[in-house]
Amino acid sequence: MRVRRAKRTAMLDAGVEPYPVVLPITHSLREVRDTHQGLPSDTATGERVGVAGRVVNLRNTGKLCFATLRSGDGTELQAMVSLASVGDEELARWKAQVDLGDHIFVRGEVITSRRGELSVLADEWVMAAKTLRPLPVAHKELSEETRVRQRYVDLIMRPQARDTVRMRADVIRTIRQSLYNQGFTEVETPMLQLMPGGGTARPFVTHSNALDTDLYLRIAPELYLKRAVVGGIDRVFEINRNFRNEGIDSTHSPEFAMLEAYQAYGSYDTMAELTQGLVTSCARAVFGSTVVRHVDGSEHELGGKWRELAFFDAVSEAVGTEVTGQTPIAELRRLAAEHQVPIKDSAGAGDIALELFEKLAEHTLIEPTFVRDYPIDVRPLTREHRDNPALAESWDLYVFGVELATAYSELVDPVVQRERLEAQSRLGAAGDEEAMRLDEDFLRALEYGMPPSGGMGMGIDRLLMTLTGLGIRETILFPLVRPE
Repeated sequence: MRVRRAKRTAMLDAGVEPYPVVLPITHSLREVRDTHQGLPSDTATGERVGVAGRVVNLRNTGKLCFATLRSGDGTELQAMVSLASVGDEELARWKAQVDLGDHIFVRGEVITSRRGELSVLADEWVMAAKTLRPLPVAHKELSEETRVRQRYVDLIMRPQARDTVRMRADVIRTIRQSLYNQGFTEVETPMLQLMPGGGTARPFVTHSNALDTDLYLRIAPELYLKRAVVGGIDRVFEINRNFRNEGIDSTHSPEFAMLEAYQAYGSYDTMAELTQGLVTSCARAVFGSTVVRHVDGSEHELGGKWRELAFFDAVSEAVGTEVTGQTPIAELRRLAAEHQVPIKDSAGAGDIALELFEKLAEHTLIEPTFVRDYPIDVRPLTREHRDNPALAESWDLYVFGVELATAYSELVDPVVQRERLEAQSRLGAAGDEEAMRLDEDFLRALEYGMPPSGGMGMGIDRLLMTLTGLGIRETILFPLVRPE
């Protein structure tokens, strides 16, 4: 770094700007490559171009220097700087100033070298941006910690990192277009909320000086999107950030991207069809088919009819005995103790059954599986099952042992919804930090009439995990990490 800083100082002392504002670029590296494919060795095209890129390979010989320039899309092109084309002074300046990692502009004729390498034979070159830190050694793999903390270095060094960023953009674009094609309207709802709601999670708290009141970073957009349905936006969705003040691991991040969509006159069955269509459309957009390829080289088929599994059937299979919505709480506690699943003293029957499922069953669900019909007491925003009032019309979608999405036949009865939220408030008063709050404005909205509706939420980061086999920190461009 001292050597590079000295070069920067020497450039400034000589009146050379190491960080110019604009450069006379005429072509991208990709355009030059696409235009001049298949040229024989030692060919001069007669075409002059001005191109720029990062130096990723550098070879300085006596009268001829070579540099491989790389653009952000990964395209590489060789630049040749020779004594005959630039003269003694400029060749010496090149050798003195240019390092690996620098951004360089060259202008000259497009040729092929004696070895057949497409090149720009420069008669002019300019430092586009002088780097002060050397790049990591190219053949030495970056640690995961470095990749996450210094994503900018990861993007420079690993094509896969850049590909993941572009894949995520393709996925989000595909989701948006698919929903637009089905008549959905995209909206934005508040991230700063007076009342956190739409999920059971511990929120982040901040303070508004202007209002002199505490505010919460949203844990879900659900209650605002339902307000939109009440107002007549019958098909509505949002792709945006949620924040939950909880643990960090390979599948959880405190800040994460979420799709939520609501459809008037739909149900959880409608949302299952919608969700499968979105996932398979994203697979086709990325891979050209419903077969996805993970980073470990494995391939997985996401097409065909997805499996459906009743929640209590999954629990029963996991514990080796029949469990239903009527199983006594004492028996559920016994099963939890037998299988070493820790349970809170305040946990109800549904909470215990859910803990049994999450600890013993969910990691076994590798193929896409809709786990349907959860206990009603763990789904306070969900309509009760039309055939069994002990259950809720809800499903969670699991792929590769990780929850990808969830959906409800939405509870639209304002009287029942008030009762449910009052029960949640009592849990909160008793010390449950994840319990929902009583949101009077949301209840007022429901009292104006919300049509029967289906709603779903799907993690964008989790979807990228499904498509790639990466951990969640690899799918988020700049994930939250502990301070250095």
